[in-house]
Amino acid sequence: MRIGVLGCADIARRRMLPAFAASDAVEVTAVASRDLAKAQETAAPYGCAAVAGYEAVLERSDVDAVYVPLPVALHAEWVERALLAGKHVLAEKPLTADLATTVRLVELAAEKGLVLRENFMFPFHGQHAEALSSLDGELIGLTAAFTVPPVPSGDIRHQRDLGGGALLDLGVYPLRTAQLFLGNDLEVVGARLRVDEKLGVDVAGAVLLAREDGVTAQLTFGMEHSYRSCYELVGSAGAISVDRAFAPPAGLAPPARLVDRDGVRQVALGQDDQYRNAVELFAAAVRTPQVRHGDAADTIALASLVEGVRRAAALERIPLP
Repeated sequence: MRIGVLGCADIARRRMLPAFAASDAVEVTAVASRDLAKAQETAAPYGCAAVAGYEAVLERSDVDAVYVPLPVALHAEWVERALLAGKHVLAEKPLTADLATTVRLVELAAEKGLVLRENFMFPFHGQHAEALSSLDGELIGLTAAFTVPPVPSGDIRHQRDLGGGALLDLGVYPLRTAQLFLGNDLEVVGARLRVDEKLGVDVAGAVLLAREDGVTAQLTFGMEHSYRSCYELVGSAGAISVDRAFAPPAGLAPPARLVDRDGVRQVALGQDDQYRNAVELFAAAVRTPQVRHGDAADTIALASLVEGVRRAAALERIPLP
């Protein structure tokens, strides 16, 4: 699969381009930026073309698929342009900033017979299946948190017009975790968003989800905290707490704390490379028409949860002093 990259964001340079290069299933043929010098610098280690402007990548005959690591507010435009140009698309999460646009693009991809994948990588790490299989008893609930220290004032996560805010940048990880373990039949029971009125973006939040059978998920996220990347699965006879849940390096055995009938002990889950796994599964979907739209339901369900969080939190905003 020949792929072009639309933008030189940190996630592209630090995670995805190395993962593309490490996979025998993928060849990077072009990297684009509005700044040609930046594109040249980013493309150089991979021996691919450097292109000025994103549209030029969509016009190339040596590009089968594109990767879109642009700010959330730009996803819809460039995902749609790529699909209309006949390119498969791997877009950073969340796919778009609203449910209606997400549904429209998913339907467009299906109409065109193209792969459109939202680039969550952590579900492709083997630690999650291992954690669930280690749980003593039936899964009856979970908690999850993704928080980071304060980001610089000029960071795009502080820019409302680019789709900034903690919910879209960080909160989608705990929400996707709830989907991963509890399925898509989840309701937003309650939510709070802490809003910085000067910036106009949410900087922290908490969410309570529930399934019809009473199983719940309690989620927290924010960008004014210490670093946390973790979840706990609660079983009817035990629990397992997983650290380094969302971005573990390929060589790390993620640490976990297991509580079961035998007591409490620290365990190390298996090593895996979620970045390479995600890339190779995307390439496999491109090669295999029968599985091209298998994750569309997850993408739409996540967008619905995000909309539910916003709706539930609208009357409970907590402005900063």
